[in-house]
Amino acid sequence: MNDAPRTVLVAGASGLIGTELGAQLRAAGHTVLSLVRGEPRDESQFTWIPSAGVIDTTLLDRADVVVNLSGASLGRLPWTHGYKKQIAGSRVDATRTLVAGMRAASTPPATFLSGSAVGIYGDRPGDRLTEASARGTGFLSDVVDEWERTAHTAPDGVRVVTLRTGLVVGPGGALAPLLPLTRLGLGSRLGTGDQFWPWISLHDEAAAIVHLMTSDLAGPVNLAGPTPATSDALTRRLAHDLKRPYALRVPESVISTAMREAGRELLLPSQQVVPEKLLADGFAFRHTTVDEAVDALTARL
Repeated sequence: MNDAPRTVLVAGASGLIGTELGAQLRAAGHTVLSLVRGEPRDESQFTWIPSAGVIDTTLLDRADVVVNLSGASLGRLPWTHGYKKQIAGSRVDATRTLVAGMRAASTPPATFLSGSAVGIYGDRPGDRLTEASARGTGFLSDVVDEWERTAHTAPDGVRVVTLRTGLVVGPGGALAPLLPLTRLGLGSRLGTGDQFWPWISLHDEAAAIVHLMTSDLAGPVNLAGPTPATSDALTRRLAHDLKRPYALRVPESVISTAMREAGRELLLPSQQVVPEKLLADGFAFRHTTVDEAVDALTARL
């Protein structure tokens, strides 16, 4: 692998993953350029309008690597018809705009690491899910499928990796609503609690993206921890670390009624996702169990 400093263009740099990724990239000596929707705050930021396909194509000439983490939050409720269109559109529009910029560039970046999600697998109890597994069904599966297919329209010669990310164990994102509830002593077993949640620590999520910058891997790559864990294991450990009770259970019917499709797609599916490609490629996880990932999170709160 070539560890020479690179210029990395990041879309979604201000989010949970993007912030950690930027810190790790800068610590490793790379130059980070960020795409922002508002006014740039410094010379490393550049305005783009992905919904309108607007981007400065000279940035694609400057970049060695493009990382696409842009997309509307899945945690915002309710998933109305309009917001579901925003979930899908924000991801596909951002990806399409970046790909168009690459096509217009005289020297496109060598590598495109594009956001994706384990939602493509759907609810698959009993299945061991590797990158070779077939896609599942449901709204998120449809969204991710279109998202990935758009990424793969990048110009010939650009290595495309789609980052099939699981639940990121960090101070925000999918865990954002669970943390305050647990602090209040309302930590709960969600549904049966036996469904597998494909977790990954925030550090390892960003570190895996950095690893993939210089890897030869292409296509889908599962970004999930190496030791599968149930939702109960994660929520129970969170309550343990925060020294709060863990005696409640929220039935599946309540989750489905209260959160509707979002609850059925985000909290209740069982997905035993295995990071087969990452492990074979020599990536070393810092946090190999969900307990270690939760401990790392609560230590920084």
